[in-house]
Amino acid sequence: MPDNPFRLDGRPAIVVGAALGIGRAIALAFAGAGANVACLDIDEAAASETAARIRSAGGAAMAHRCDVTSETSIADALQAAIATYGGPRVLVNGAAMREPTGTIVELAPSDWNRAIAINLSGAYLMSRAVIPHMVNAGGGSIIHIASQMGRVGAAGRGVYCATKGALIQLAKVMAIDHARDNIRVNTLSPGAVETERVAFRYGSMADARAQAVPKHPIGRLGQPEEIGRAALYLATDASSFMTGADLLIDGGYTAL
Repeated sequence: MPDNPFRLDGRPAIVVGAALGIGRAIALAFAGAGANVACLDIDEAAASETAARIRSAGGAAMAHRCDVTSETSIADALQAAIATYGGPRVLVNGAAMREPTGTIVELAPSDWNRAIAINLSGAYLMSRAVIPHMVNAGGGSIIHIASQMGRVGAAGRGVYCATKGALIQLAKVMAIDHARDNIRVNTLSPGAVETERVAFRYGSMADARAQAVPKHPIGRLGQPEEIGRAALYLATDASSFMTGADLLIDGGYTAL
């Protein structure tokens, strides 16, 4: 174990969903701790901006387009990441779609299937592609970005809650299956965080604060950097005895 277990010096890390919000904050946190970060996202331009921010701060980062619903796209992005930095020691699965709100009667099957494909199957396909390389690299840490909504329900959020709950269960099984490979697998479950996604969900950030803050006993929404620090903990040797767990960073949302 390194002298500072909160460091990732020289470790290759892949962050899926690194374009904006929580994913960008995680990529920045990893780079700040010394990781070589591959910023993957279907929005390659925004992922490239994340990588540029890292490099301007003296860190190491590259960007590549990745559609997590496509095995071909995943293979191409992974090949680019490995060619640049070597076998990954950290993987963050943070891809998620902006699914519409509605009961399951109102939600179109196409929207349901698309959310499952991105939020859940994307983590499966990405992990499936990365794990053999992570094993060859000596092991590592896989983090699925879930949500407090993986533990509780919310009106009109059926497919979102279902996919996030499934990620929590998936991580438990993966943790059991791959402990022998020196791979830890956990989920990270944020509450409402001030990101573009939350502003979109509520119509504006002002509306998000007005409606969501009362649901968080801490009295405010989360900041992306707070989730980035939590992901860093899960990625590093600081959490070396933690696997199959869900790290809940929700401002007390589920305590109510």
